[in-house]
Amino acid sequence: MDIEVDYSDVAGKKADCPEGCGMCCLCQPEVLPEERAFFRTKYPKMMVKSKCADQHFALAMKKGRGSCVFLNGRKCDIYQNRTTYCRQFPYHFYISDRIKVELDLSCRGVWTGKGNDAEEEARALAQASERRLTMTLKEASSVYKEFYSICKETGVMCDVSQLRMSVSENLKNFTNLAYIAKAMDLSLEEPKMSLERVTADSKFDLKDLTEAAMEASLGSMGSNDPLNVPVYCDPKYNWNMFMANGNTIELTVMDDDGDLHHKGFVDARDIELKEPDENGKKVLADYISILNGRDSFLGNVFYMMDELGYEDDMANSYYGALCATIIDLLWRASLLDHFFGTGMGAEGMKEAIIFYDMDRLDAPTIGAFV
Repeated sequence: MDIEVDYSDVAGKKADCPEGCGMCCLCQPEVLPEERAFFRTKYPKMMVKSKCADQHFALAMKKGRGSCVFLNGRKCDIYQNRTTYCRQFPYHFYISDRIKVELDLSCRGVWTGKGNDAEEEARALAQASERRLTMTLKEASSVYKEFYSICKETGVMCDVSQLRMSVSENLKNFTNLAYIAKAMDLSLEEPKMSLERVTADSKFDLKDLTEAAMEASLGSMGSNDPLNVPVYCDPKYNWNMFMANGNTIELTVMDDDGDLHHKGFVDARDIELKEPDENGKKVLADYISILNGRDSFLGNVFYMMDELGYEDDMANSYYGALCATIIDLLWRASLLDHFFGTGMGAEGMKEAIIFYDMDRLDAPTIGAFV
């Protein structure tokens, strides 16, 4: 390949495809121009216009809301002819002013320690998509160049490597709710925030922090369309979906035919934001480290800075966004514990990350996923 790709996030890792899972088949895959002739000829009724604002051709979903129409018995009927986007999961190529592969931790197959060499698979996928990667890199690089120029003009520019280093030096602190509360306050109060001045606030208001986390989670659950709500694929491969109406959260399970089955309700205000135990904190710290290294997370921070008119310093935006992400994840962990008794230990945090990470990767950015 003539272009460089950063494979550090997948180096030394394995990716398996657990039989009977089908989690990725709940995502509606785009059909690329070069793939459309096959589906028009063989399966003309199975290719549709997507519902999203950026309309494109995609594979149809069962009853317009379930799994892919080609998934039957939790197996793909067209596996050898599946789309490029189907082949790429759980790998995401994020394009900024460079290309980096990111691993989707909502895939249960990346947690088993079994399967294919992740870096080898990612390299093969990159080779197959070299033209698209090259074209998108040119476009995204221009966007990033303009973004950095505006940041310098408005005086909010920071050294990204220094921001990431500061987080790396404080990973354990970011698993502490009292520390997070103080960091969030300073991100709103100080002109240019530094983690050196953050100390855990033992008198922090847990109620306020819980409300902030709850609002973030409810925002992601507010759609009536199952294609747009958080999905938790549990260890038995049930597709659990969470939909919110006001403060009421309904848990349903999607079956293989695209039908929803009610499992329970909870008032979101009854979910208490919990801190992980020591083993849970180790898993959380590892995940924070992954987020801190993701270019897509940084791209999401940049997106929010642009949306807010470059009012806040990049440091404040970055640290604030990281804190908001952590409490969102912890609130979801508490929600899973309510319904499934997953707890707040290492296993509970792992399940929460599986529940959360796909939505994290779906957050808007100034770059692009290919």
